[in-house]
Amino acid sequence: MSTHPDPDLNPGDEAEPGTPGAGEDLCESCGGSGKAADGKPCPECGGSGRVMRGIGGG
Repeated sequence: MSTHPDPDLNPGDEAEPGTPGAGEDLCESCGGSGKAADGKPCPECGGSGRVMRGIGGG
């Protein structure tokens, strides 16, 4: 198991794109705008406004 985070993932991502059972969602930190309160790119989504979340389950 790697101790280095995946460079393609943002802190708010729960899974890599294409992972079964995961889907794109609006970032809760910036409300999907991609910007933090200070106008800089949101640190949770990397400025995209979207994060990967686990969906469904069972």
